[in-house]
Amino acid sequence: MKAGRGPAFQRVPDVRRILVLLASIIVLLPTGCGKKKISKAELRAITSEIVAAAQKVSGHKSEVTIRPELQPSKGGTGKLAADSVYVSLSDASQVGPIAQALDEIARRHKLSIRESSSDGIMRFDYSSNGIRTHTIHVITPLAAGSHVAVKRGYRDARLAIIIDDLGYDRAAADSLLALGFPLTVSVLPHLPLSTEVAEEAYRRGDQVMLHLPMQSESDTAKTEEVELRVGMNEQQVDSALAGMLETVPHAVGVNNHQGSRATADPALMAALMPGLRQRGLFFVDSRTLASTVAYDTAERLGVRAASRKVFLDDSASREAIFGQLELAARDAERDGFAIAIGHPRPDTIDALAEDVPRLEARGIRLVFVSDVVK
Repeated sequence: MKAGRGPAFQRVPDVRRILVLLASIIVLLPTGCGKKKISKAELRAITSEIVAAAQKVSGHKSEVTIRPELQPSKGGTGKLAADSVYVSLSDASQVGPIAQALDEIARRHKLSIRESSSDGIMRFDYSSNGIRTHTIHVITPLAAGSHVAVKRGYRDARLAIIIDDLGYDRAAADSLLALGFPLTVSVLPHLPLSTEVAEEAYRRGDQVMLHLPMQSESDTAKTEEVELRVGMNEQQVDSALAGMLETVPHAVGVNNHQGSRATADPALMAALMPGLRQRGLFFVDSRTLASTVAYDTAERLGVRAASRKVFLDDSASREAIFGQLELAARDAERDGFAIAIGHPRPDTIDALAEDVPRLEARGIRLVFVSDVVK
């Protein structure tokens, strides 16, 4: 019996050694093949270096904002995934030195760096093992006086142009923000580019609004992830509003996105206005339906308000947009001011770039919406 059991017991240590070896290989595989993320402490240390470099290059005159990007997690606020850093330079000559400093930081921490740019905005993306850690937006000043509305005529004819539906398209936002006159940019919430576009518009000197999604009359209309719907109470409305504003920084007012059913509902509009009043936000009724009660409700409940007079691009042709701009200009000359709403479409942006200087030359003052709400 002993002779028969011996070989079996002699094989046991060999089997155990094999199992231990396999376990070690399994443990080591993720480390060798996976992508190791840098720690929160390392990420934040790099962010501090970026801020210090920006301040050094600008002589401590740059404005810097840091917005953490959180990775959603169940039952929590989410883990830090990356930092977005917005640097507003006071002088375009500082772009070269800040780009060099950012390259040096990336090299020191063995980060890959990808650079892109548009008029007045440079973007640097840092990555570690293919995982993005930072996005740095370097925003340079526009040409001197480009956002200063100059009155050239004898009448007080003010035109405020809102471009809404921002937050989807990076190229459209870049083209829009490069225009050299005051615009009010209305940004949809909870989109991948919502915060980025709002920050860059604010840094460039444009005015930011929240393009507030509301329930449409049509059941076939595209709905946003979060919107105000008929039947919501004041607490539900305020909670939704607060969440939207978190994703659209620097908003000074709101206008409705769609909302033909919502803006015609007195109870829902009455539930919205206290939250706007408490936050000091104004309301612009986009007037997507003739039976809207939004403007009247805002006025009754003490919220500064105004209404849209002209849609610029219901017809997307350049000739039609020129005609709508002329209509808005005549309204401004007749009534003292007008609000026109358009969208970040190529034809709209091209028409604005071509026609607005002509309107300014005849005495139409381009202003922000906050200058005409009452």
